[in-house]
Amino acid sequence: MDNQVQNAIVNFIWGIADDCLRDVYTRGKYRDVILPMTVIRRLDAMLEDTKPAVLEMKKKMDEAGITNQWPALCNAAGQAFCNASPFSLRDLTSRAKKQTLKTDFEAYLDGFSPNVQEILDKFKFRNQIDTMIEADVLGAVIEKFVSPTMNLSPKPVYTDDSMQIIKLPALDNHDMGTIYEELLRKFNEDNNEEAGEFWTPRDVVDLMADLIIVPIADKIMDATYSCYDGACGTGGMLTVAQDRLYTVAKRRGKNVSIHLFGQEVQPETYATCKADMLLKGDGEQAEHIAYGSTLSADGHAARQFDFMLANPPYGKSWKIDAEKMGGKKNILDSRFNAYLEDGTQLSMIPRTSDGQLLFLLNNVAKMKHDTPLGSRIAEVHNGSSIFTGDAGSGESNARRYLIENDLVEAIIALPENMFYNTSIGTYIWVLSNKKESRRVGKVQLIDATLMKKPIRKNMGKKNCELTSEIRKEIMRIFMDMEESDVSRVFSNEELGYWSVTVERPLRLRIYPDRRIPGDVFKKAEELEFVIDAIKKASEVAPLDDWDSFSKATKLKKAQLNKIRPYITDKDRCAKPVKGVADTELRESEQIPLDYPGGIDRYIETEILPYASDAWVDMKTKKIGYGFSFNKFFYHTPERRNVNQILKELKQLEELGDAMTEEIVGGLTDDIK
Repeated sequence: MDNQVQNAIVNFIWGIADDCLRDVYTRGKYRDVILPMTVIRRLDAMLEDTKPAVLEMKKKMDEAGITNQWPALCNAAGQAFCNASPFSLRDLTSRAKKQTLKTDFEAYLDGFSPNVQEILDKFKFRNQIDTMIEADVLGAVIEKFVSPTMNLSPKPVYTDDSMQIIKLPALDNHDMGTIYEELLRKFNEDNNEEAGEFWTPRDVVDLMADLIIVPIADKIMDATYSCYDGACGTGGMLTVAQDRLYTVAKRRGKNVSIHLFGQEVQPETYATCKADMLLKGDGEQAEHIAYGSTLSADGHAARQFDFMLANPPYGKSWKIDAEKMGGKKNILDSRFNAYLEDGTQLSMIPRTSDGQLLFLLNNVAKMKHDTPLGSRIAEVHNGSSIFTGDAGSGESNARRYLIENDLVEAIIALPENMFYNTSIGTYIWVLSNKKESRRVGKVQLIDATLMKKPIRKNMGKKNCELTSEIRKEIMRIFMDMEESDVSRVFSNEELGYWSVTVERPLRLRIYPDRRIPGDVFKKAEELEFVIDAIKKASEVAPLDDWDSFSKATKLKKAQLNKIRPYITDKDRCAKPVKGVADTELRESEQIPLDYPGGIDRYIETEILPYASDAWVDMKTKKIGYGFSFNKFFYHTPERRNVNQILKELKQLEELGDAMTEEIVGGLTDDIK
């Protein structure tokens, strides 16, 4: 089917909303009716020819007292779904009374098999029936969807009974899927604030699909492959990856089959995804989409996948998930905990305000290790996942695990304003557990922030796109793996660091004549005893050495701790207090893991020349990973021409003079 016919159908369905729902729903709620009705009409059209056979089968099983009827009914329908009600959608156009229409329409919906029932339930479509009945628009909506001017059937419509001339072409599963996705796109763009919640721009998805498939294209075999998205939304990433793999395989003469798997937590989005797969004829694939939270209720815990993509929610709390998993401090899920070689547990649990890295770890846990290709992952995140969290934090530990296990191939910085509901910068993580030899032990960073093309009309906050030419250039940079202004290649070690605490000694100057408040000690005689001890010590001990002075007083440690704040001040010229650090001089240092000579050499070279009394508290040593693209890719602001600046200043000055003259002239006229 050509694009013109597809667009005509999309526009017709889109027009149903304006024609029938305008005065009943706000524009943002049109989708609550149109999307499920599109699904219902397509399924209805696919079941028309086998409807008599289904009803006959149901009659026989009712008479035989068979209760589990759905497998046989679906078999009679020749589909992965069926409808056992006595009605078709077209039958309901003859209902004149609203109550009769409501009753029969509900009976028609109740006749669908359980897999369709789940979709309708998640759409909450039955909630719309009363609204449409009260507004008397349900009949009009049904009539529009069964209109003879639109064909959602897999069979063509002919001009007459001779079946020689096609009036409306057949709509195969692929074409129906395309139409449904186009409706999704239009609704998403029309409701920009929600779009980014579950829909990733197609240009970004295309790039992600290329990143996981193109590098191993020549290694694709005649085989079955699996693709997974743990935050699948409406399933767009899965569909694009599937199409890309089929295309790549076909060009190389390979015969592949692809199984799609996913999970989605938002009910309506989940319903949309499953419906899309049913409309494409992927009844089995639809059953591979799990409902619920991937984090706390993993629907594919026992599976591993060849390809994985995701645009997980970022900057979004996962506190409820944490509570379901036993509380953040007690999460033992093996996806989010690892062990170092010495047996030390490496907790990768991030702060509950942002769980995006957990989705990446979930994918890593589902990697295949016993296949030639292993697994490849592409996930898009915001900047938090690459730099948030100090050494030892859950975020840093997650990065440590990924990099030290040599799973990260590349991270690509995308332009700002690429998504519908956020203007912030985003990054694509590319992972593999079967790296090609030149990538082993290395991570490539690609700065594609300036590689964009403005779009004609903003879609929410999205004001630019990655054209096919730009995507090809990004892929070229990735595949070439060469150093340039926009591409840097680092060893894994270069991205890590030791975090240590550098201490400086506490130095005190003693002032024995200062007054000690009377309430420091409960007994006055104890205070007198302490003051007398201070006076005697000051006669024999140096006043810049607290250790010697306190020893000379012969006071107890508790007494010394009480009086020290009153009779001392910090003085960098005084002698250091043995074993006591000055907390005000404490600093944290990040020492690169690849620093020649390690921590000791760093302290000797970078710290002691400037603070000879400093030392490192090795108990504080932690390993961290994190990096900022700004550090590696600094864009010098473009300098403006001085003459142009002067010209603009002169123009502003002239404009100001003209405005002043106009104002003064107006005042003069008023006076006259």
